[in-house]
Amino acid sequence: TPPPSFQDVFGKLAIEIAKNREDTVCITAAMREGTGLVPFSKEFPDRYYDVGIAEGHGVTFASGLAAQGIRPIAAIYSTFLQRAYDHIIHDCAIQHLPVIFCMDRSGIAGEDGPTHHGALDIAYLRCVQDMIVTAPKSGNELRHLMYTALNIKDKPFSIRYPKANSVEFDEEGQMELLSIGSWEICRQGEDIAILAVGPMVYTALAAAERLLDMNLEIEVVNCRFIKPMDIACLENIKNKFNNIITIEEGTINGGFGDGVSSWLLENGYKGHLKRLGLPDLFVEHGSRDHLLKSLGLDEEGLVSTIKSIRNLEEESTV
Repeated sequence: TPPPSFQDVFGKLAIEIAKNREDTVCITAAMREGTGLVPFSKEFPDRYYDVGIAEGHGVTFASGLAAQGIRPIAAIYSTFLQRAYDHIIHDCAIQHLPVIFCMDRSGIAGEDGPTHHGALDIAYLRCVQDMIVTAPKSGNELRHLMYTALNIKDKPFSIRYPKANSVEFDEEGQMELLSIGSWEICRQGEDIAILAVGPMVYTALAAAERLLDMNLEIEVVNCRFIKPMDIACLENIKNKFNNIITIEEGTINGGFGDGVSSWLLENGYKGHLKRLGLPDLFVEHGSRDHLLKSLGLDEEGLVSTIKSIRNLEEESTV
C-alpha cells in the first residue's frame, strides 16, 4: 500500500498529540476535510475550532489561546494563510507566541489551479522576525517537527508540506526532538551538493542514483529548517563544493535558495550556485506530476540541470 498523504499523516499526528497533551487544540478555516482534521474533529470536538473562511481571525484566535498557555495548531492552506499575514506578524510573532502553523498544499497543489498553489509561504514567512520556518521530507519527519514545535515556547513555528504522499510514515513511530536549525546529510558526495527542501530530498536522491553512471557523486542535504539555516553545515558545503544547487517547491524570488545565496555571497563563496524552484509567474492548473515536470522540478529535470552544470565545468577546463 502506498504511504498516506501528508494531510492524512497530519490528521493522525494531531490526534496522537492531543492524546498525549491536554493543552493542544486544532484550528482551521473551513478546510476540515482538506487539512485531514475530520477524525480529530470527531474524537476531540471540544478541542477543534473551525472559524470559517476567516483566516485572519483564526490566527488572532490562535494567538489569544497561546497567550493563555494553550498550544494551538493552526492548519491552514499555504495560499490562504496569505490572508492572515498582518495577524501572523502583529498578533503572533511580535507577541512571541508559540502558535504552530501547519500549511497544507505548500508548493504545487495540482488541479486546484493558480489560486491554490502554495508558492509564496517560504518567501513571506522567512522575513518575519523570530519565525521558525520548516519543511519535513516525509511523514515521519512531520511527526518530529510537530513535537519539536511543541517544545518551543516563545516564538511561532511553521511547517509546510505538499498535497502529495508522505513517502514514509510509521503509525507506531517514535518522535525525535530536532535541534533547531539542524540539517541532515542524506547522502555523502564529492562533486555537487544539492540542498533540498521537503520531499524534494527524494527527488534529489533519485537523481543522484542515476548520475552514478556519469561518475558523479552527489551530496544530498535535507534542509528541513529553512530558517534558521544550519550555518555549520553551510560552512562545510561552502568549503567542499564548487557547485551547489538549491531545490524547493516555492517561488525562487525570496525563497530558500535566496537565503543560501545571500549567505554564500557574504561569506566569500567562489563557486557556482543554481537555484531551482517555482518561476516568477503564476503556474496554471494541471496534475502535480505534469506541472513539476514542466517546471524542471522532477527527477528528469534535476538530472538534466546537473548534466548541464557538469558540461559547463568540462568546457571551462578544456
